[in-house]
Amino acid sequence: QVQAVESGGGSVQPGGSLRLACVVSGLNVDNSCVGWLRQAPGADREGVAAIKDDGYTTYADSAKGRFTISRDSAKNTVYLQMNSLQPEDTAKYYCATDPRADMCTLLLHAGVGFRHWGQGTQVTVSP
Repeated sequence: QVQAVESGGGSVQPGGSLRLACVVSGLNVDNSCVGWLRQAPGADREGVAAIKDDGYTTYADSAKGRFTISRDSAKNTVYLQMNSLQPEDTAKYYCATDPRADMCTLLLHAGVGFRHWGQGTQVTVSP
């Protein structure tokens, strides 16, 4: 059974930083696609960043230059470093995994379709 457990969310002021972590079990992050997606109240879920088996990373335009996705193979964990956070980044952030690494970019930009999802971690950015 594949599980993804997120942590690291919280409340920060605009301009602040947070690092989210996704600990994956039942699936090797080096052989799959792992993405971070977010959903704000009243909005559709949207992809933020993803990393695939060969290390290739892809980002939503809103995340480019501010967020960095990375992984620690030894810990089977994927991170999302978020800098220069703004109120519009407020959302629940989900980690999602899928063994179809070749579909990683498509899955991220579609915002749906990942086979396995975590429960999410809340990120709130406010003065």
